[in-house]
Amino acid sequence: MLPLLLAGCQSTLTNLSATKQPRNANNLYPVEVSLKSNQQSLQWNTIKPYIKVNGQLLEMRHTPLMTNRWEGLIPVPAGATSVDYQYKFDFEFYRIDKQFGTPQTDSILSHSYHLHVVD
Repeated sequence: MLPLLLAGCQSTLTNLSATKQPRNANNLYPVEVSLKSNQQSLQWNTIKPYIKVNGQLLEMRHTPLMTNRWEGLIPVPAGATSVDYQYKFDFEFYRIDKQFGTPQTDSILSHSYHLHVVD
């Protein structure tokens, strides 16, 4: 788990993905992440989650039936045995002193995770 600060509030990002996955034919490997936050001004419907792999941002989608989980696929080239990745969240929030004003934008970038592909 990685504690994060969103405009002074406590949030927790949890990587729900296995660190090792068996090699598969399509070279795409699933990852999943959850975000918990006590920031009341966070606009959950504005969250845009990404997986950052080799400098490229890949969109994630909501995990079905979950409100705070997202999933995506990481490409790992044939023959490669591992890849590093991060999660990036873009979102809007309202500053506490400007609750009825224009929303502010921010983003979070997680620390690096490592996926190992086993034959």
